Amino acid sequence: MEATSENEEPVSGEVVSVAHALSLPAESYGNDPDIEMAWAMRAMQHAEVYYKLISSVDPQFLKLTKVDDQIYSEFRQNFEKLRVDVLDPEELKSVSAKEKWRPFCLKFDGVIEDFNYGTLLRLDCSQGYTEENTIFAPRIQFLAIEIARNREGHNKAVYASVQDKEEDEGASGGEPEKSDNGGEQEKEAQEGINKSGETPM
Repeated sequence: MEATSENEEPVSGEVVSVAHALSLPAESYGNDPDIEMAWAMRAMQHAEVYYKLISSVDPQFLKLTKVDDQIYSEFRQNFEKLRVDVLDPEELKSVSAKEKWRPFCLKFDGVIEDFNYGTLLRLDCSQGYTEENTIFAPRIQFLAIEIARNREGHNKAVYASVQDKEEDEGASGGEPEKSDNGGEQEKEAQEGINKSGETPM
């Protein structure tokens, strides 16, 4: 047992050290591969949690932040014609797009925690997170686009496909517990929503 507790201490020390390192200003690092890997791991964990959430709960009812209404309103005022179902990377990453996105993003500095933190964003919302379907985006950009996708019904395709797949598995004699897995997944997803009704994104 002592060996187990000794092994746990360095791991928790590593977690504290990584958390501390990630909280320091970017100028402190340059292109440190360890820091880049930690950021990438955190972004992937975030993506996995979000995809599981929209697969388990009807996305139309998700509340990602306390200020979803403000984010959506500002987003659609500034980007009223932007297609969110299938994104064009140029509308997010080109020089002219960055000039338009920058003021929008900065409005949420101090409103959204880690508003400019790097996240993974799906280009085609009917698909999952794959190398071809994923780009890196600031957290506020992710939130604005995903809130719009949820409210405008675009993420419903992911939820519906998972529900259909589970029904098919149940109908074709799949494992009995999987036919009721939707309710179980929804319960798990709901546990990921904190008491204020906000999903930890």
